[in-house]
Amino acid sequence: MIDMLMLGFLWLAIECCLRHQTGESLDDASLIPFADDPEVARRVEQATGKRIDAVAPEVAKPGWGNVEA
Repeated sequence: MIDMLMLGFLWLAIECCLRHQTGESLDDASLIPFADDPEVARRVEQATGKRIDAVAPEVAKPGWGNVEA
């Protein structure tokens, strides 16, 4: 009995969180992992035909490099 209540609560929670999402917004979210690598973003764009807004990774500032001894 409690298992069914927990399952129902989980379903309602997920339904509530995803209620306002559209297919386009979920599709955009699936492309986020490729946005920090411009080369990979270009390959994914060519393979899928979808535009990815890639950003270049931050360059380390002088003196802020690897601090391991």
